[in-house]
Amino acid sequence: MTAQLSPSPKPLTVALAFACDAALLLVFAGLGRSSHARDASVWGLFETAWPFLAGLAIMWLVTRAHRRPLAVLRTGVPLWIGTVALGMALRLLTGSGAALAFVMVATITVAVFLLGWRAIAALVLRLRRRAG
Repeated sequence: MTAQLSPSPKPLTVALAFACDAALLLVFAGLGRSSHARDASVWGLFETAWPFLAGLAIMWLVTRAHRRPLAVLRTGVPLWIGTVALGMALRLLTGSGAALAFVMVATITVAVFLLGWRAIAALVLRLRRRAG
């Protein structure tokens, strides 16, 4: 599934795709914080999310995700793997830790989030093409 709005995506599409990825990582961090009864502050949310947001930003640059922001396989999979790997590395480098259970939950959750919305977008685009 490598659906794309056009051969060269519009800047708005690219911006919305990045914003969606970042927002979903914030949801991931918020869910994690609430499941561990951590404070519900903006700073606390940022403290949990920043390694993954940094990993995401780096991976957007490395993978050139702006070229195919909606592609599940060519963009979504590398973003997912790289975001989790870099996020965990940054957590370890800053002393936050990365227990095996957390790595597993993060890997699965980030996959569902970063790949899931792209798969839904691909399906919607495919249905629109058939209808049009």
